[in-house]
Amino acid sequence: MKIQIQNETFILHSSGAVFWESKKIIIISDVHLGKVTHFRKHGIAIPQNAISENFRKITEVLDEFMPEKIIFLGDLFHSSKNAEWDLFEKWLSNHNQETYLITGNHDIIDEKHYKTIGVVVIEMLQIDAFFFTHHPTEKENLFNFSGHIHPGIVLRGLGLQTLKLRCFFCKPNQMILPAFGEFTGKYFLKPNSEDTVYAIAGNDVVQIKKE
Repeated sequence: MKIQIQNETFILHSSGAVFWESKKIIIISDVHLGKVTHFRKHGIAIPQNAISENFRKITEVLDEFMPEKIIFLGDLFHSSKNAEWDLFEKWLSNHNQETYLITGNHDIIDEKHYKTIGVVVIEMLQIDAFFFTHHPTEKENLFNFSGHIHPGIVLRGLGLQTLKLRCFFCKPNQMILPAFGEFTGKYFLKPNSEDTVYAIAGNDVVQIKKE
């Protein structure tokens, strides 16, 4: 789905990524690499193929949009280095995009490890009238892209039917991206009259009409 923000075109992808057309930038939040391995190590039965699914999804997005730059909006890794770091390093070596990590609360891996593989680690990034953070942040005269919350929306039908979906949650000067990673959960938000919600339904992104 294409939307306009500050006279710029952004594409909301069903993976949870956002593509900024004019800048050729892909924006991804809350991948939480290493989470599956971390949970399996502690005896939680998460399917092993969930690890490769994260890398498959990112590769699919890059192949579709051919960006020049990747911005990860924090929580790229769930915890300390584990076997998935080696997979990430190998994956990254096959891609030549300029890559940024906006640090999130889960990003505890030392910056030197990212620097070694060519990832720029920063707390915030501003490009023109847009700025990128992990936590939702307000800044006068700028539009904020952030993550952290893992936004979701509950849709209610006739009777007792409910549908719980990931979503892009937009306020007048802010977009909170859904979590990109597998097994990351959702935090269900209730939009007010000024908010716009774009829900992910399978391979589609649909705007939820206000009641």
